Amino acid sequence: MARTKAEIKAWEHEMAQRATEQLSALADTQKFKQYLRQNAAFHGYSVRNVLLINMQHPNATRVAGFKQWDKLGRHIRKGEHAIKITMPIVKKLTPEEQVKYKTSAERAIVGYRYGSVFDVSQTNGKALLSANDFIKERLGDHQNVDRLYHAVVDAINTEGHVKVSESPIDEPGVRGFFRPSTQEIVISPQETDAAMKLKTLFHEYGHSQLHGIGQVFADRPRAWQEAQAESVAYIAMQNIGIDTGDYS
Repeated sequence: MARTKAEIKAWEHEMAQRATEQLSALADTQKFKQYLRQNAAFHGYSVRNVLLINMQHPNATRVAGFKQWDKLGRHIRKGEHAIKITMPIVKKLTPEEQVKYKTSAERAIVGYRYGSVFDVSQTNGKALLSANDFIKERLGDHQNVDRLYHAVVDAINTEGHVKVSESPIDEPGVRGFFRPSTQEIVISPQETDAAMKLKTLFHEYGHSQLHGIGQVFADRPRAWQEAQAESVAYIAMQNIGIDTGDYS
């Protein structure tokens, strides 16, 4: 049933209030980790939509629309409430509009609307497979995580903007660091835990992309920067099925 404009405005006002409350609640470590886990699960969604999902269904892990679930052999249970997210309105541009917007694209996003999705927990039907069903068990093996670590190092070095190297670090407890002046990430070869080594690499790469010279968050306080870099590492490790929550 379609909502009236007044109902939509009331819902938007409620979401704005809940967003303020939700953002304040994220100061709690466990709730922030939960939010980061949802960022990992919904990495194809905008920050705005992840926050909307988190506010309406904090434990959501996989969402899709009615028709998408139907194609996957799953059906929405009767009485379940939809999760509202924003969806782009795509329009075919006229020649005049192409000139106006200075683009040669035939189609463009001209606005957004609210659409409905449902979490897998709100559905019944066929079992779903995920990447973790194929890789999580193998990633638990030291050799495979070590191989992935070296693959990520090679990918970063090939990109060319940042260089990764290994060198002993004298400072106790320090597994790695990022040096903005040379755009270099240094990882300690003394770390024997392959998963921790990979997490450290993601953490320092986060620093390089957020806190390097000229980067948008370069002037933030150290505590702020460390929280950002550790969030990057946490999400990246969640994406490959390794939970670093006890350490992060």
